Amino acid sequence: MIPRFATSPRLIHDQVMRIRMGKWELVFAGILLWVAPWVALSSAQADLIGDVRAQLAQNSFSAAESELSTYKAQHGVTPEYLEALSWMARGAASTKHWDQAAAYASETRHLSEQQLATTKRKLDVEPHLPIALGAAYEVLVQGMAENGQHAQAVSLLRSALARYGNTSIRARLQKNLNLLALVGQPAPPLQVTQYLGPKPPALASLKGSPVLLFFWAHWCVDCKAEVPVIARLRQEFAPEGLVVIGPTQLYGYAAQGADAVPGQERAYIESVRARYYGSLQNMPVPLSKQNFNAYGASTTPTLVVLDRAGQVAMYHPGALSYDELRSALQKAVAR
Repeated sequence: MIPRFATSPRLIHDQVMRIRMGKWELVFAGILLWVAPWVALSSAQADLIGDVRAQLAQNSFSAAESELSTYKAQHGVTPEYLEALSWMARGAASTKHWDQAAAYASETRHLSEQQLATTKRKLDVEPHLPIALGAAYEVLVQGMAENGQHAQAVSLLRSALARYGNTSIRARLQKNLNLLALVGQPAPPLQVTQYLGPKPPALASLKGSPVLLFFWAHWCVDCKAEVPVIARLRQEFAPEGLVVIGPTQLYGYAAQGADAVPGQERAYIESVRARYYGSLQNMPVPLSKQNFNAYGASTTPTLVVLDRAGQVAMYHPGALSYDELRSALQKAVAR
């Protein structure tokens, strides 16, 4: 029997001594000695992000700084370190300490892009670096917008989109650009080649009617909670001609995160719709990642209201209450 990997020299020694498999004894000992530092590092990396977030939840920036400093001294600048550093930026932004947030975000961006340049690897080789870099840009432009630097924020995001438009952070960058510049603009067209439910109409054909776009995901708890709100408002604004369209996309997995090919995931999405979206069962559902990129729907749900002229009247990443969404629809209907 192969023993469970340990993370300390003493435990490794004890486990190796228990192996009684003749000529394989030295092989297993070598495996354990080789893998233990990587197991220990992986544990430290996982703990760092969780520990920093826990300290920030208690508004203890000094303790979080200490966690980062200790980790960096031991392991250097890793993608996990950079994600944890990006949480420092987000924590400062959440408390409106914009100078501090900008400092953390700038450092995260600089170190992330430096690591990409020196290692010559692509952004999406592992999961932590995209999270860190996307958050860094997000906090930077939020701070610029707070300080009245609207044009500079838009310019920074457009530059980032030109550089990272083919990576996983594209939708996040587009979301932040849309928050700054989409309201009052014509709604981007939807890709409707693939869909679930009734065939989605082209947005250009809906001018004269208010439209609510409800970007959702099969795994999203907040999306399911938003369904009763949208169903109630769709009925209430039916006399005004309100049209509700619910774009979604494939994520490559289905129930409990199990990998799924497109056909399997489509079937799973249909089962989720039947179970949780019954009151919106006749809602057209375009199925395209392109729509999520165009609307920057890295947050689900993302709610977008179009006025009768086909212009964006409200753009909101995240859920809204009945009263909040009703107010946005009333304004769009009256416009």
